[in-house]
Amino acid sequence: MSKVVNNASLTKIAIALVVTAIAIRLFTLGLFPLMDTTEARYGEMARIMAETGNWVTPMFDYNVPFWGKPPLFTWMSATGITLFGLNEFAVRLPHLLAGGLVLFIVGLLAYRIIPSRSTLERKQEAWLAAGILATTTTFIVVTGAVMTDTALTLGITLSMAAFWLNYKNKSTLWGHLFFIGLTVGMLAKGPLALVLIGISLFIWALFNRTWIGMFRSLPWRTGIPLFLATSLPWYIIAEYSSPGFLNYFIVGEHIKRFLVSGWQGDLYGSAHKEIKGTIWIFAIVSALPWTPIFIYQWVKSLQIIKRAKAETQTQQDDDTAELSYTSFLWAWLLAPLLLFTFSGNILSSYVMPCLPAFALLMVTYQRNNPLSNKVYKTGFIAPVLILLVAILLRTEVTSKQSEKGLMQTWSEQAQNSELIYIDKRPFSAQFYSRGVAVERKVKLEVAVQDITKDTYFVIRKSSESKLLITSLPQCEITEKSKKRMLVFCNAS
Repeated sequence: MSKVVNNASLTKIAIALVVTAIAIRLFTLGLFPLMDTTEARYGEMARIMAETGNWVTPMFDYNVPFWGKPPLFTWMSATGITLFGLNEFAVRLPHLLAGGLVLFIVGLLAYRIIPSRSTLERKQEAWLAAGILATTTTFIVVTGAVMTDTALTLGITLSMAAFWLNYKNKSTLWGHLFFIGLTVGMLAKGPLALVLIGISLFIWALFNRTWIGMFRSLPWRTGIPLFLATSLPWYIIAEYSSPGFLNYFIVGEHIKRFLVSGWQGDLYGSAHKEIKGTIWIFAIVSALPWTPIFIYQWVKSLQIIKRAKAETQTQQDDDTAELSYTSFLWAWLLAPLLLFTFSGNILSSYVMPCLPAFALLMVTYQRNNPLSNKVYKTGFIAPVLILLVAILLRTEVTSKQSEKGLMQTWSEQAQNSELIYIDKRPFSAQFYSRGVAVERKVKLEVAVQDITKDTYFVIRKSSESKLLITSLPQCEITEKSKKRMLVFCNAS
């Protein structure tokens, strides 16, 4: 009786983790502005797509095609804008929904992995897997942000979960959902998704020596045509609409970016140069606050495996099945880390596709070595922190910046006035000005001489800039932010 009560208590904690994480993330979607550079850049691309109606080629700027990523993340945010208007909630909501699908798939896999267990135990493991995943640092931060990683994680999670359920149950539905997951990955981030899934399955098959069983389990004859029919058309149309896309995206983004540290061929920014192997540090941080618990459980599991060698043959057969599943999750977890170990251009969000496997492994270890329910209350740390960070971003206390405040002042005061950024125009300025802001690489005193109507300028805030404004009688400062000033100049 006490065990049932204990299980019920852990299930309640797990449900509370999921509900709290989703509720706080939903609440924070519109709480703070799009920050430069990643979110604002992708948000502006979605805004342009919704405005122009060009749903084929994402645009870096008007008439400047973006070849760096496939369009799924842009489609998602542009759909949000179409449905809910131009605001932060609209561009972020589709990514949170995608994250919700990832949680559902992970929970479903955990629920179905051992059909012989009681319904209560299966529900507990399903909720616990979802709760752990939802409260890892990177998942709760990236899910709901305007980035490519949530969509990529959805594709990989769907393929990996579908593969295992098809492998164990010989299901036509799950077999074809494996290929649908490949399509989602291809439209989210390109061939990288195929590489990560391929590495995962290769490692697992190598460890378990199940090459023939792995290949025979999938419906290749109908699955490959399904994959090609759902993913290839966009690539063909994109190359036709914007010649040069495939060369830049395949060769540049997938080969040169991976092999050349500090790659200089990036058309849209700068490469993220890191010391090779940094991905492992990112992984430790990304999985917080669960990392120490995971390491402890992993070490304990190794001890349990050693003791299990003396058990009966029946128990050994059960252990073999458990080991196969555990090794599958480890292969899934390690694939992104091994691949990006050799890359010098990485972000911490690259860890995200392995986090579902991380959560499922923790549930497996909990089954074999139960920890106190109190341990899992650790997960509430991440939702609370994300709420605090969102409040700080809203109040502009952090170093992250957005041009929303200046653009609101400009929008309230401007009457058909031009808006010119001197030297550099941030992506958030493009988004919040609805594409009106332009960039000019000249000094303010020169730009003022060329205006023919009342114009707003945005310049860097400094003592020199303030002195310059006083020397221009037709100009006055109308608003200030931490780094910039909005200056109104009268043409007359």
